[in-house]
Amino acid sequence: MGRPKLLLPLGEKTVIRHLLDALDRPDVAGRVVVLRRDDEALAAEVRSAGAIVVAPASPPPDMRSSVQHALDAIRATHAPTADDGWLLVPADHPLLVADVLAQLIKAWNTSDAPILVPRCDGRRGHPTFFRWSLADEVVTIPCDKGLNELVRWHMNDIAEISLQDRSVLYDLDTPEDYEAMQARFRGE
Repeated sequence: MGRPKLLLPLGEKTVIRHLLDALDRPDVAGRVVVLRRDDEALAAEVRSAGAIVVAPASPPPDMRSSVQHALDAIRATHAPTADDGWLLVPADHPLLVADVLAQLIKAWNTSDAPILVPRCDGRRGHPTFFRWSLADEVVTIPCDKGLNELVRWHMNDIAEISLQDRSVLYDLDTPEDYEAMQARFRGE
């Protein structure tokens, strides 16, 4: 992107603020963002949204390590039980909207599956919901694998919810993604 994508403007807010605000609801106990220790501007934005900043001494080398740091922070601050859940939401998915999140939470609360994944247009998206009972498995994922490995290990235990809203698929990786996201945000 050539610049910090999570701090890019998207309407009146930054990309990260859109996502954190969407997750700011009574049925979400906490929001944790893992970032580099030297990323002071992003840390300030995350804190201003009321979320927890986790900045490990060494930058996490991969997504699995970042998730492990987040889970450790959740464990320390919320003491979850095996049936509680945690959401994996990549920070570059800022178009998540309250209505979609409400549908996902409702499906999660009525399911006993250990993993819930949204699906749109035949593709899986985010956020992905996991039972806390799976948190200890994250550390066993090989370093060269991502969290999709955990999903593969439990492929027969996944609940999917079909949605019409493509926001569960959008992520921000290229300048073209950003332009498309801005257009969608403006309602074009």
